[in-house]
Amino acid sequence: MEPWNVLLASHVIAALFVLAIGPVQIFRRRRDRIHRTMGHLWVSAMYYVCFSSFWIVSDGHFSWLHGLSAFTIVTVTLGLVSAVRRNIPAHRGNMIGSYVGIAVAFGFAVSVPGRAIPRLLAEDLPTALFVAVLVAASVAVVFVSLRRGEGRGIRETRRKSGPSVTAASPAHTSASPK
Repeated sequence: MEPWNVLLASHVIAALFVLAIGPVQIFRRRRDRIHRTMGHLWVSAMYYVCFSSFWIVSDGHFSWLHGLSAFTIVTVTLGLVSAVRRNIPAHRGNMIGSYVGIAVAFGFAVSVPGRAIPRLLAEDLPTALFVAVLVAASVAVVFVSLRRGEGRGIRETRRKSGPSVTAASPAHTSASPK
């Protein structure tokens, strides 16, 4: 495995982001604007994790994790297409399956000695914890900002549509032919 570099660090951060958003998406009851927005972020990060993995190789060779990346690109794409087509059971199955796949890959990446993450945990635990906290905080910030924006959007829509829907103004009555 190669030493830490920008590609490897960004791959790990995106994977942690995907792992953190996944449970929020799976276990949250409402499927609303927040779900869609966080889903777009999740899909983007998932594609980044999968595609960037093809440039992270051990001794110039691919591993079974690269096969999992290729399979995950297909399942995420199928899940996205299913959502667009409003096939919610297929969407749910593909996305949950993709999440399980990345969780398995994460378990492998953390547990196998000699890989970059176990070395980082052994050599520089404070940095690893700092990155994990930053990722968790970024997911929390995204979620909270989307929640706050959701309430504002509803109030602004009511303000804009309120007066024109409730009563006709004098300008409308005088301009209309009788």
